[in-house]
Amino acid sequence: MTPRELEEYRALRATIRERGTSRVWVFMAGLSAWAGFTIATMALADIPVAALLPLLVLAGAFEAVLALHTGVERIGRYIQVFFEDEANDPGWEQRIMKFGGMGRLASSSDPLFTIYFLSAALFNFVPVLLAGAVPVEYGVVGALHVLFIARLVVARVASGRQRAIDLDRFQRISSSSRSG
Repeated sequence: MTPRELEEYRALRATIRERGTSRVWVFMAGLSAWAGFTIATMALADIPVAALLPLLVLAGAFEAVLALHTGVERIGRYIQVFFEDEANDPGWEQRIMKFGGMGRLASSSDPLFTIYFLSAALFNFVPVLLAGAVPVEYGVVGALHVLFIARLVVARVASGRQRAIDLDRFQRISSSSRSG
């Protein structure tokens, strides 16, 4: 590895470490902010539409967590293709991808905290129920909650496929740069 490549590798690993830590803190801060807004909504707001403010905070926190996770995964695949030699000396990224591909034998942690965001979205609807909404309010506010839940599901499925897609893209970039 050249000094420039070594510096790039170290910077990329540091970025993964920092973003991985940030993802957890963004989740905790976002969930705390959501809880505060939800409690305030239940205590102060009489209109069911007020439940949309905490939902917006929750959605923003999820999108931030998703962006951090996606970036970390993408950097990992970049390191895997451009810095690790799978045939001679597989490194961390090679091994972690194999570990993740072991199905139920692998860890079952959720890097997107999907279950917690889903639970929060369901709890977020409680102020709507307590405010005695009319059918149109249930429909509008409920539909927005369902859209957020659908976003959670779509993001989780896409995230599960991301490693393989990014790996393939970087391998194609690597092959084209070697041949051209």
